[in-house]
Amino acid sequence: MTKTAVFKDDLFLEHMAGFSHIESAGRLLTLYDALATEEIGGHLVYPGFSGASHEVLCLNHSKKYVARVAQTAGKDQVNLDPDTQTSPRSYDAACLAAGAVVDCTRMVLAGDIDNGFCLVRPPGHHAEKDRAMGFCLFNNIAVAARYALHELNLERILIVDWDLHHGNGTQHAFYDTDKVLYFSTHLFPFFPGSGAAYEVGTGAGEGCTVNIPLTGGQGDYAFATIFNEFLCPIAREYKPELIMLSAGFDTHRRDPFGGMSVTAKGFSYMTKVLLDLAQELCQGRLVAALEGGYDLIGLREGTLAVLSEMAGHSQLHDKDVLELTTVSVPVPGLEEVRSIVNRYWKI
Repeated sequence: MTKTAVFKDDLFLEHMAGFSHIESAGRLLTLYDALATEEIGGHLVYPGFSGASHEVLCLNHSKKYVARVAQTAGKDQVNLDPDTQTSPRSYDAACLAAGAVVDCTRMVLAGDIDNGFCLVRPPGHHAEKDRAMGFCLFNNIAVAARYALHELNLERILIVDWDLHHGNGTQHAFYDTDKVLYFSTHLFPFFPGSGAAYEVGTGAGEGCTVNIPLTGGQGDYAFATIFNEFLCPIAREYKPELIMLSAGFDTHRRDPFGGMSVTAKGFSYMTKVLLDLAQELCQGRLVAALEGGYDLIGLREGTLAVLSEMAGHSQLHDKDVLELTTVSVPVPGLEEVRSIVNRYWKI
């Protein structure tokens, strides 16, 4: 039986990102309620975990920036960025969010769990080395990847980011190294403005950033086409020792940002692809961290689809799997992306 862990804590509810902010505690309350009431919640484990230390955070962030965020502790509201505010317990919540992904990574690599999903906030993939951005304080998945490289002796990590918005902070964190391959699908041009197909990395990292900029409106079959035709062959050639997922659900068809048309079926299928690749390439090791997703029904549907797949209780029908695996659909701009990616990978 698959041992799938969920990392959750009420401290994440105490980060208040500003009055009526779209990135609210209600997002996690919806998910925590789903785990308490849906059948899949009983098939999961819920480990304890601790916050990331100053030293661990500084594997990815500058000491000056970590100290800046720490100074917000206990203060009513501090604006770190036009979209990013803190409340008295935001620093503690942000440390715990990064720590959740670090501990999940450590437990997956130790074999204590098969895979894990960190239902945390604040989210992370926009946070840069020395600045907050786009609702994010610390880059949770980048901190954990750095920890795996520096403390757990990994050499190759694949980070997949299917959030509606490009993960600028994660891309920049690993832009000049081949130890992390960053693969992102995102609406473009759109906030934060990065993620063009020609952004491929530099130096030793050239080719290890793969951006799939999308025009909007893409749904289950478009994302399946991208995963089948791009992600799978690249991952097999790269041979990661760990796969990490920045799981944003603002690509759901209900999301107020309104850029994509993915349904629970699409999220299930993309997760299945990642699980199959992890099983084939890296002993099933998959670590997921929550990023965006602002329609509560869409967020709940997407998260439950991912968790059901991870725990071996798939919502997919055989017919859906067959169609999503075999049907290739036209995706605007994809041939241009293919010509760029073909310089580095056999796709």
